[in-house]
Amino acid sequence: MRAAMRAALVLALLTLAGAADAKAPTEPVRRTKGWWNTRHAAINTEAVRVKPELIFLGDSITAGWERTGKEVWQRRYGERKAVNMGIGGDETGHLLWRLAHGNVQGIQPRLAVLLIGVNNAFRRDHNAVDIAAGVRAVVRDVRRRLPRTRVLLLAVFPAGARPGRLRGKIAAINRRIAGLADRKHVHYLDIGARFLEKDGRISEEVMFDYLHLTHKGYTIWADAMEPTLHRLLRSR
Repeated sequence: MRAAMRAALVLALLTLAGAADAKAPTEPVRRTKGWWNTRHAAINTEAVRVKPELIFLGDSITAGWERTGKEVWQRRYGERKAVNMGIGGDETGHLLWRLAHGNVQGIQPRLAVLLIGVNNAFRRDHNAVDIAAGVRAVVRDVRRRLPRTRVLLLAVFPAGARPGRLRGKIAAINRRIAGLADRKHVHYLDIGARFLEKDGRISEEVMFDYLHLTHKGYTIWADAMEPTLHRLLRSR
């Protein structure tokens, strides 16, 4: 029950946040919160300092590698010159703004792992077609700014305790963005089923609020992605 209440609170907060931002998923949007701008500036600084071979672009699920997933990150990516560029609550438009304002300036990583769109999915005014267009815009912008960098586009992870309207919307987004892969510059990977029980439910052991990953959830992510990650980092 407690997890269900947390999940309901997360949904309400995301819906309220989205209601204050009426722009389309393809339009760059700067968030006004001080902590967000501080995080954005820190990413810019870290990218220039590290000159990463591997970057992770996304929202709170990606940002969570620095908290719940910290141990897994250190073990899997600590020696791979990786930089986490996730910011909690970000939608496609926020990531577009960040890309235009320094997150990838002056770097040329071998691979960019991209996971974005679930926060758009919570919004009633963003449909699957428009959200997929937002993800497409992000992919194209990454390719334009980082022409030598391969993109590993991840399917939006499932959310919600059990199958329902939100899961259906996410599935519709994923069906559309799968076509962005050209198997040369852009690669697509759907690991969503790895987070689900046999009956389609999400366990609190994997996503504590049916959205954000636990340590076990980050282990699942890393394990499922590793073969593709290893292959793409080895080749150019």
